[in-house]
Amino acid sequence: MAKIVEEKPSMIETFKEFKDGKNIDRTTLVSVLEESFRRVLANIYGSDENIDVIVNPDKGDFEIYRNRVVVADGDVEDENKEVELSEAQKIVDDIEVGEDVSERVDFAKFGRRAILNLRQTLASKILELEHDSLYNKYKDRVGEIVSGEVYQVWKREVLLVDDENNELILPKSEQIPHDVYRKGETVRAIILRVDNDNKNPKIILSRTSPLFLEHLLEAEVPEINDGLISIKKIARMPGERAKIAVESYDDRIDPVGACVGVKGSRVHGIVRELCNENIDVINYTSNTKLFIQRALAPAHVSSINIIEDEKKAEVFLKPDEVSLAIGRGGLNIKLASMLTEYTIDVFREIPDNEFDDDIYLDEFADEVDQWVIDAIKAIGYDTARQVLDAPRQILIEKADLEEETVDRLLDILNAEFEG
Repeated sequence: MAKIVEEKPSMIETFKEFKDGKNIDRTTLVSVLEESFRRVLANIYGSDENIDVIVNPDKGDFEIYRNRVVVADGDVEDENKEVELSEAQKIVDDIEVGEDVSERVDFAKFGRRAILNLRQTLASKILELEHDSLYNKYKDRVGEIVSGEVYQVWKREVLLVDDENNELILPKSEQIPHDVYRKGETVRAIILRVDNDNKNPKIILSRTSPLFLEHLLEAEVPEINDGLISIKKIARMPGERAKIAVESYDDRIDPVGACVGVKGSRVHGIVRELCNENIDVINYTSNTKLFIQRALAPAHVSSINIIEDEKKAEVFLKPDEVSLAIGRGGLNIKLASMLTEYTIDVFREIPDNEFDDDIYLDEFADEVDQWVIDAIKAIGYDTARQVLDAPRQILIEKADLEEETVDRLLDILNAEFEG
C-alpha cells in the first residue's frame, strides 16, 4: 500500500475531523480526496485519465494506481499511457504486448513539493466545503433566533461562534446601545441576513430588529404560537422603549393581558434580555383614529383629525396630557408614529376665549429674526400663546431650530405676558 511518510495520516485525520465537525457525508469526503490527489498527479504526469485513486477515510489509508498499455520495447510514444514490455514484466510476469498493466504508485517518491501541493489543494477544498456548509446551514434560517458564544469583541462588531465553531457577526449597528459583551458569554440574536460575496459566507446577526423582539415574545406567550394571538406591528427604539400592537382571534382572550402576563411575568425576561427596554403592549385595530389614540398611551387624546392623503394625524389634547403624548425626548410620539405609520402632530386643546389677549408672532419682528418667525409659522403656530403652549421638543424638531434659538424665543414671548 502506498504511503506518504508521516504526511498521509495527518491529511486523512484532517478530513476525518472535518467530516465529523462539519457533517460532510462520506461520499463527498472521498470525492474531495480523490479530486485533490488527481489534481496533483495530473500536474506530475500531464493527465489523470489513466489514474485510479482508492480512498478509505474510515481506515485512514489510500491507494493510487497508474494504468498503461504494454508496447514493444522501443515503441513507447506516450510515457504516461504506455510502458515497454520489459518494464511491464517486472510488474506482471506473464504480461503481453497490447494488454493493460496496473502499477501501484508510491506518492512519497514525488518528494516534498508534491506533498506540499497536495496539502495546499486539500486546504483549499476544505475551505470551500466549510463555506458551502456554513452557507447551506444558515441560508434558510434568516429570521430565526440563534445563540453564540462571544469569541472576540471589536470596536465595530462582535464575533460569536456557534456550537460548531462557525463564525457569526454582530455589527455595532445591530447591537443594543447598552449591551456589554464579554468573551465566553452566550448572546442571543436574530439572523438578519446571510451574505455570500465571492462564496465567502458571512452570517450577520441583529439584536435591534423588531423581529428579534417578536420572536422573544412568541417564546414567552403560548397563545401566539397557538395562533390565538397575532403580533400585528412592532416599533422599537432599541434599549429604550418599544410598542407592540397585538390582536386576539378568540373573544375570550385579552391579548394585552396574555402578552404581559400576571404582574408583567411574561415580559420581565424579555425586558432583561433587551437591556431594560420598556415594552408597551396595545390592542390593534383597523380604525386609524382609535389605533393612533391607543399608540399615544398613556396620554388621553381629546380629538384627532386625519389627513389621509398625507398620512398625517393632528392630535388635540388637554394641556396636562401633551407632555405624556410627547414623552421624554419625544420618544412616545416617535414610537407612535412608527407603529401607526402616520406623522403625528400634537396640539394643545385651548378654550375659545383663551387667546383674547394673544399677540401675533409678526409683532415680535424687532426682537426675533424673521427666519425664526417664519420657521415657527410654517409648522402651524401664528401667535405667541400658541408657541408658549406648544411642546418645546416639537418646536425644536418640527421647526428644525437649535435649542438655544427656541429657548431665546420662549424667553422673549414669556417676558411679554409677564410684563
